[in-house]
Amino acid sequence: MQNIAVLGAGITGITTAAKLHEQGFNVTVIDRQRYAAMDTSFANGGQLSASNAEVWNTWSTILKGLKWMLQSDAPLLVNPKPSWHKISWMLEFMGNIPNYERNTIATTELAIASRAHMHALADRWGVEYDSSDCGILHFYSDKKDFEHARRVNKLLAKGGLERFELSPSEIIEKEPQLHGDFVGGFWTPSDFTGDIHKYAFGLAEAIRKDGVNFLMETELVDVKTEQDVVRLKDANGSELEFDGIVVCLGVGSRALAAKLGDRINIYPVKGYSITVNLRDEQSQQSAPIRSLLDDKAKIVTSRLGVDRFRIAGTAEFNGYNRDIRADRIKPLVDWCQHHFPGVSTESVVPWAGLRPMMPNMMPKVGVGRRQNVFYNTGHGHLGWTLSAATADIVTAAVVEAREGNEHFKKLAL
Repeated sequence: MQNIAVLGAGITGITTAAKLHEQGFNVTVIDRQRYAAMDTSFANGGQLSASNAEVWNTWSTILKGLKWMLQSDAPLLVNPKPSWHKISWMLEFMGNIPNYERNTIATTELAIASRAHMHALADRWGVEYDSSDCGILHFYSDKKDFEHARRVNKLLAKGGLERFELSPSEIIEKEPQLHGDFVGGFWTPSDFTGDIHKYAFGLAEAIRKDGVNFLMETELVDVKTEQDVVRLKDANGSELEFDGIVVCLGVGSRALAAKLGDRINIYPVKGYSITVNLRDEQSQQSAPIRSLLDDKAKIVTSRLGVDRFRIAGTAEFNGYNRDIRADRIKPLVDWCQHHFPGVSTESVVPWAGLRPMMPNMMPKVGVGRRQNVFYNTGHGHLGWTLSAATADIVTAAVVEAREGNEHFKKLAL
């Protein structure tokens, strides 16, 4: 197994391709877009956040979803129109509530491990991505939410994450530009931020120059496996043949996996962001340096260089709809104006992307039913945070398969 196709050129696909290339595989990346990182990896919140590793599988999440169902600007919005996919996903989501603590701890451990891999890839391939070791500041305006955060903090600590509780005055000391009334917060100095698109695109260009093949603007319509061969067919009828494939297609992974006999129950959960262009000195001085997470509004922020301020949030269960809705963008703009009144919102770029969410909130990583089909997908809202570690895990699985094949070939001789 030497010729490997990585399906998908988002952050998970590109990090996987880089890891496989470093292990000596002949790697081909296939994607329907013209450039790398043009879908969900284009304009996320920018946080690499082990501090946001809590999985969503709680009864409080279910109750909030029901409460907010008819509120268009709610942090969590569920389209009430039924579908079997949505219903089956929701049932599995509820079935994983007993695994809440275990999966939160496991996600924390994976997020911490991912940091070293992310930095190593950037250093080796010379990737610049507006990174900042600014830490992440969580703040709370509701006592009940803050008490829940204290309980979550114990789980994160079990996963190896060090955080510090802050008083309201200490929150302002950490980020003097932040306006609002708070009951407390948490500070995670080891978390950091960066531009996901710059990282993925820069890494893609670096490995392309080093020999990785890219087949962009290629829409895959079928896949078949025959013994040691995987055959892919694109929309033009062309057939491509590889020794193995790694599926990193985000929300597109479910349909392709079904053709291979694998059930990957990913549901698309839409998230929104705005990029506020800080065109004047006052806006640049008034925008925060620290990365923030507002628990009540479920909004995260990142400062990307001197002149960009990224604000992202909300979760929308609305199928594969990619529309950018004005009523979902407005709360992000209003949030900026409320907490950072000195920042001009005259120049705001909206965006929406579909997070590939598994019902247990854990990524699907490893081999499928067939020995030459692998998966690195389903990272949900933590794709940027977890991708480098899961790329390492799936690469180890592919290396093991290659070594196993070579062993059996020697025996046959």
